[in-house]
Amino acid sequence: MAGEVKYIPLHGRVVIRGQIRAETGLRIGGNPSGIVIGGIDNIVLRNPVSQLPYVPGSSLKGKMRSLFERYCGAAINHEIDQVSIHSCHVGGTNYEKCDVCHIFGVPAPSKEDKFKPDHPTPLVVRDVDLARIGGQTVDELDEYTEIKWEAAIDRITSAAVPRQMERVPAGAIFEPMELIYNVYSADVLGRLPQVFVALQLVEDDYLGGLGSRGSGKVRFEELEVVCKRKDGGRYKAVGKKEYGNLEALLSDGTFETWVAEQIAIKEAAAEEAPTEEGVTEETPTEE
Repeated sequence: MAGEVKYIPLHGRVVIRGQIRAETGLRIGGNPSGIVIGGIDNIVLRNPVSQLPYVPGSSLKGKMRSLFERYCGAAINHEIDQVSIHSCHVGGTNYEKCDVCHIFGVPAPSKEDKFKPDHPTPLVVRDVDLARIGGQTVDELDEYTEIKWEAAIDRITSAAVPRQMERVPAGAIFEPMELIYNVYSADVLGRLPQVFVALQLVEDDYLGGLGSRGSGKVRFEELEVVCKRKDGGRYKAVGKKEYGNLEALLSDGTFETWVAEQIAIKEAAAEEAPTEEGVTEETPTEE
């Protein structure tokens, strides 16, 4: 076939598992399915089948990205459905040096836009189910949420207008948390530590809503990092490390070297190299 053949190798994956602990009440809002007399207006998001609250991967990834954009000082230069974000597909930005777009991806460009990223979005963030609250599993609980009353105060009359907010209570554990980091190049692998920086930024901020009023303080705990790649003709786990929390992981001075040794990009590239020419592969973009 005429034209340049583009090859984007998948050298391996770094799988990050753990749990999310709610240190204060956690509220990720959902839409009520109908009007119920005496019901709660501001409900939490629930699995439509099990009715259990959960943390959507989109909420966690979106919070990581928004905080990381500020941390990097990235230009807020693009709008998606009236939401402003950073994107290197807008002219005047330096894609090669941008950790945000290399890790979290870029929005799908228009047909007129000639910009294309070097690789698919590396970071995948899964939904995380509620597992237990305190010492009780969800199977042992009758209620999974609490009702938090708030009041808006009229600045002239001092009259209080109460309102109800549903939250998952403090002490709730969501697991298994799972993030997948696809390694397409040595450059992509070198940006992996910034994923943990983004998680740390979430810990120091909040997840979900009502964060400025006490909700959403979380911790990422019981972390397990598993490296996977093709080895001996099979795709399998080749190394694992465990950490009690993010601080312990970020304090491990051997972590980056260990991951590089497990993924072994030079060896993987030789083993995974295509044996015949194929169709040019289009690079997917973040939706």
